[in-house]
Amino acid sequence: MNRIDRLFGIFTFLQSKKYTSAEKIAEKFQISVRTVYRDLKALNESGIPLGFEPNKGYFIVQGFFLPPISLTSDEANALLLMESIVYRFTDKSIQKHYSNALNKVKSVLPNAQKDKIDLLSDNIKYQISPCIEQNYEYLSDLQQSISAKTIIDFNYKNNKDEISHRRAEPIGLVFYAFNWHLIAWCYKRNTYRDFRVSRILDVKNTQMPFQKNDHIPLSDYMKLLPVNY
Repeated sequence: MNRIDRLFGIFTFLQSKKYTSAEKIAEKFQISVRTVYRDLKALNESGIPLGFEPNKGYFIVQGFFLPPISLTSDEANALLLMESIVYRFTDKSIQKHYSNALNKVKSVLPNAQKDKIDLLSDNIKYQISPCIEQNYEYLSDLQQSISAKTIIDFNYKNNKDEISHRRAEPIGLVFYAFNWHLIAWCYKRNTYRDFRVSRILDVKNTQMPFQKNDHIPLSDYMKLLPVNY
């Protein structure tokens, strides 16, 4: 992450909390506390009014940022609850994007509502079943390829631990049997294949457009899957 992106991220992170310590900022962005102090100084010099309260942390002066949206407490709580679902059923790439998006939403809430959100966050717990494997970070890249209709290259390990190189046109993602599955037209097999995302070793978006123009609708392919919808 370059410094401009980090400064914007710290600004958004500060807005999402009533008070934030330098140590929490350092942990969030994986930088030293000394770097945090330099970044906070840069934000302050750029015109963002920062305050500090002993034993509590830094904050952005209330009223500096006018909220573009207004959420009810129930709406904010629903988004917070979905965070636990995201962390249970998606991969690291989606978790990161959702966390950033949620921070942006929380940044526009009034301080009293932030206090309630933080309290609720500390009292929502979840347990991840060991059968759910999400130790990868390809879902975001796969989403982009599906929406842009671009060809991807990747290495794939099958259930016999055999690795093969694949080039494919991804048409959709389906979650079943506690795993995400990529449905794609495979050039190697010259047919549609169901790839379990946890077995994909890497993904490269070639940026090249699909060569096949008459893909089956994902809803039709789902009828061939060994599960009921």
